[in-house]
Amino acid sequence: MFVCHGNICRSPMAEFVMKHLAQKESVASALHIESSATSREEIGNGIFPQAAYTLSKHGVGCDGHCARQFSVNDYNNFDMVIVMEDYNKRNLMRLIGCDCENKVWKLLDFAKSEPYPCAGEDISDPWYHGDFDKTYKEIELGCKGLLRFLGY
Repeated sequence: MFVCHGNICRSPMAEFVMKHLAQKESVASALHIESSATSREEIGNGIFPQAAYTLSKHGVGCDGHCARQFSVNDYNNFDMVIVMEDYNKRNLMRLIGCDCENKVWKLLDFAKSEPYPCAGEDISDPWYHGDFDKTYKEIELGCKGLLRFLGY
C-alpha cells in the first residue's frame, strides 16, 4: 500500500509505476498493489491531471483511480505500507496508533543501494513545486529498489 497526503499525486503515481514495473518483470500476479491517503480532503477524486500526464509520458496507465483514505484494516491487510515522506508517516501513525508489525517504510528507503543523493529521504511533493518529472524519477527509483528488495 502506497500512502501520501491526498492520494491524487504521489501515492497513485507510485501505485501505477509499481504495477507497470511488476508487469514488465512478469510478477504482477504475485503482488497486490494499491494506494491511499492519510487525509480525507480528496476522497473520491481521480488522479491529478499533471500526475496522469506524467505517467502517460512514460507509458504508464492510471485508469480507474479514485482517492481513498487509509484505514486500520489496510494496515492489517497489507504486508507493507510505504509512505512518501516523514509527514505522511506521522499522519499515518495518528490513524493506526502503532506500527507494531514494522510494516511502515518510506519509498526512498529502497533506493539505498543506488547512487542517488536523496536515498532514504522524502519523495518531493509536486503539488508544491510543480516538477512532476522529478517526482516521477524519484518514485521510479524507489519502486525499482522495492522490487529488488522483494526479490524480483
